[in-house]
Amino acid sequence: MNLLGIESSCDETSIAVLRDGNVLTNIISSQLLHQKYGGVVPEFASREHMRLIDVLTRQALEQTGISLANIDGIAVTRGPGLMGALLVGLSYAKGLSYAARKPLIAVNHIEGHIMANFLTYPNLTYPFLCLLVSGGHTQIVNVRDFGDYQIIGRGIDDAAGEAFDKAARILNLGYPGGPLIDKTSKNGDPKFYHFPRAKVKSERFDFSFSGIKTSILYLVKQKGDEWVAEHLSDLCASYQEAIVDALKVNTFAVIEETQSPKLVLAGGVAANSRLRQVFQEESNRRGIDIYFPALQYCTDNAAMIARTGLEMMKRGQFSDLDVSAVPNLSLVA
Repeated sequence: MNLLGIESSCDETSIAVLRDGNVLTNIISSQLLHQKYGGVVPEFASREHMRLIDVLTRQALEQTGISLANIDGIAVTRGPGLMGALLVGLSYAKGLSYAARKPLIAVNHIEGHIMANFLTYPNLTYPFLCLLVSGGHTQIVNVRDFGDYQIIGRGIDDAAGEAFDKAARILNLGYPGGPLIDKTSKNGDPKFYHFPRAKVKSERFDFSFSGIKTSILYLVKQKGDEWVAEHLSDLCASYQEAIVDALKVNTFAVIEETQSPKLVLAGGVAANSRLRQVFQEESNRRGIDIYFPALQYCTDNAAMIARTGLEMMKRGQFSDLDVSAVPNLSLVA
């Protein structure tokens, strides 16, 4: 079974072709034009998607030697994400579906991140606990089966990835912030400065990262540019450590309570090297099986959308051509 995947929820235009769940090609074009603005400009993102989407689709089909006539289904992100960006991908997928008379499968982007692990671990089985960490979401999810999710913990303000991006802007590192802070932290001391780890009193497994963002803002204003430049690596390492520590504490508290033997990570922040190291060490200490998606499947990509679409096709979960984009689509109803 050949599936075409289309992803355009934010600032990556991605097209993938999968055959029976195996990735034949996964083209990702990241929009570098946003770097000078320190973040994604929605209007520019939509225009770039419009410019690239057909070119990349033709390129993907050419690379695999598969014609549109031999595609069995078209999977596309419907949300969450930027409304304009989502509409570009969804409208394009609808046009292909109508013209080629191929089934349309509208996919939840968050579910796609979870399913990215099945690209790296085809034999991964349910149930498992998943920590989903990205620019827009921080969630601890009890994954009982495909489509059967229980959110146990969530971010109540800034997502972990958003906290990285905002700190990178404060430190004048650029965009995207997560990879830049990770890189700058390599030779830094994570104990140089103690940033706050927020505890959410109402829901003990929830996350809050707005405090740490405010903390680094005030610290930079207080110390000045010269001090920041002198201690940049240490600051990044300390800031990163605070976020990773908060993620670790809550996630493994849930592991302890649920006695889940398997932990899966997903989302763009799952590519963070310190996060991977800390979670691997803690899982080894506890005797828990841990799964990290391959780095190319952490960031937004169409392969994970196609893989999710494959599971939906197996269950007869197709979409009509009037399906709408939902920028605030949640994982559970």
